[in-house]
Amino acid sequence: MNRIEKINELKSSIGKVLVGKEEMTELMVIALLSKGHILLEDVPGTGKTMLAKSIAKSLDATFRRIQFTPDVLPSDVTGIKFFNPKEQAFELRPGPVMTNILLADEINRATPRTQSSLLEVMEEGQVTIDGETLSLAKPFIVIATQNPIDSQQGTFALPEAQMDRFLLQINVGYPTLQEEQQMLKMYRENEPLDSLDVVFTLDEIKDMQQSIKKVSLTDEVEMYILNIVKETRNSQYVEVGVSPRGTLALMRASQAKAYVSERNYVTPKDVKEMARYVLGHRLVLSIEGSMRKTKQEVLEEILAKVEVPVESGFDRS
Repeated sequence: MNRIEKINELKSSIGKVLVGKEEMTELMVIALLSKGHILLEDVPGTGKTMLAKSIAKSLDATFRRIQFTPDVLPSDVTGIKFFNPKEQAFELRPGPVMTNILLADEINRATPRTQSSLLEVMEEGQVTIDGETLSLAKPFIVIATQNPIDSQQGTFALPEAQMDRFLLQINVGYPTLQEEQQMLKMYRENEPLDSLDVVFTLDEIKDMQQSIKKVSLTDEVEMYILNIVKETRNSQYVEVGVSPRGTLALMRASQAKAYVSERNYVTPKDVKEMARYVLGHRLVLSIEGSMRKTKQEVLEEILAKVEVPVESGFDRS
């Protein structure tokens, strides 16, 4: 079985647990291959945590979960040095970040101080505990969930520096009536999560993470990426546009999108599709923009404004 067939098997496996989440499953795979972190957002009970658990169980990887609340401390995330009276010495107790897949559940319920404990972890793949730096396992990916800030009490908005470290933001959404009926049938007598098997080993994941770097981009596609990013910085509705980190994120996500689509080259359509998930959460709207439009509406206007390169062999849609 080749890797594309296994990716399809992974999607099918997740479908045993979550109904109607095929697109999100593919986005999760794209983030994993891109070594990127994922922010899942929607109201409680829409399957955010189940989706993260399903992905983790389908990989031959270690998995830890942190349930964020206002009283969670940074040391509860990263770890701590404590004095062992028996040994009469300080010992290091690493936190749950020492894993392959970290589920940061309801991350926006943590205080800003605790949220900031993930900055080094997400960007540099390491954690510093009382001056001692430890490298994290590879691969390492944070799957964070958050409830909509405007509709929930006791939440703290993630700062721009934190948002910029997420490769993708995905809104889960409610299932359709037919999908929810199918869910009732699936869960009537069984717990589908228990039936999931490992699809990918760690070595396979690492190999694929290297393989997507070989997916080619033409000069025209590179300029298309740059023009989109440039327009986010020039828009009258945007106070702070996409950072260079976001530019690199869009390139890497587009390469992964092409890879899972069984191509060794990126098309403008790949870029446009991934921009909707890679760029929206990185925008900081101006006062005028926030009063008149959502981030996604501003982004759609930008994508419509930027000219799509036309070249032989590309899908022009």
